Amino acid sequence: MTNETVNQTADTTVSPLDTARLGDTGMEITRVGFGSWAASGSGWTYSWGATDDAESIAAIRHAVDSGVNWIDTAAYYGLGYSETLVGKAVAAYSDADRPYIFTKVGLVGDPEHPNRPPIRTMNPASVRRELEDSLRRLNVERIDLYQVHWPDTGEEFVYGADEGDGPASPNHTPLEEYWQLMADLKAEGKVRAIALSNHGPELMSVAERIAHVEAIQPPFSAINRSAAADIAWAHEHGTGVIVYSPLQSGLLTGTFSAERAANLSEGDWRSSSPDFTTGLAANLRLAEALRPVAARHGVSVAEVAIAWTLAWPGVTGAIVGARKPAQVDGWLRAGAVRLTPQDLAEIAAAIRGTGAGAGPATA
Repeated sequence: MTNETVNQTADTTVSPLDTARLGDTGMEITRVGFGSWAASGSGWTYSWGATDDAESIAAIRHAVDSGVNWIDTAAYYGLGYSETLVGKAVAAYSDADRPYIFTKVGLVGDPEHPNRPPIRTMNPASVRRELEDSLRRLNVERIDLYQVHWPDTGEEFVYGADEGDGPASPNHTPLEEYWQLMADLKAEGKVRAIALSNHGPELMSVAERIAHVEAIQPPFSAINRSAAADIAWAHEHGTGVIVYSPLQSGLLTGTFSAERAANLSEGDWRSSSPDFTTGLAANLRLAEALRPVAARHGVSVAEVAIAWTLAWPGVTGAIVGARKPAQVDGWLRAGAVRLTPQDLAEIAAAIRGTGAGAGPATA
């Protein structure tokens, strides 16, 4: 891909697909990666609604053909549907051209009752079963980054209502045990690197005493800034950071509206999320405040929102979803945008002024 000048007045004359080293995993990843949650089909608890498999596969291949070199998925997305889709998409590539595949373990749904909340479990037998299923669905011999999806509490999972630090069931597996198991899987060659998703600094510190936490995956956007402490911990420990939901599930694309939020289907988990109901007005005001910054750089509002997360000290890359090839083009250049101190100050002022979300507005 040729270099592209994104902003004539700032230092952004670099490849849209800049790379960064993911901790000490040995993997050099593009600063944006493809997230497959939204392309996981309908009929399960955290679905985004109906999808078209052909378009989803085309979106993945368009991202990879454009230079994106990693895909993030999870065993729970669509109860295996997402991993199967990713496996079909990457089957078109040789080993030399295949993107890195990152997936997650520890949320177990019930195929007989897909709309029931999953159970958060890192029971060793369950983990090994999940791993073998993931390898089969993805059609790979080794997973490049294997991530614990959420801390094991042995309880049902409710997205947005539980950050993972509450009381655990007597049947849960302690972190010390399941992180040792993850280290064992790496030693066995089943996975290349191991990571924690949605684990706070206290839990990460416990894990670090057992085996190095090579990467983390927290939620992070200009709306949800609550993982700032997680990222700081990773920065101090030489741990890679790939953030998810940098566009806050579509709210920071610059194309979302109150009308669209009101018309989300019942099968779309966002229809009942506070970000899309009680917090919607403030969130949309923040998205609108990004428009002047986007205009200065000649990019989309979405690319500015993603660039804001990439500018945060310690962040390696951002996961961005798509269900159609054209949606990929809406965020592909985000890694090239170099926000200036003026841009960052303007965005911080907008965060404070709109009252959107929670967490620090600056690092």
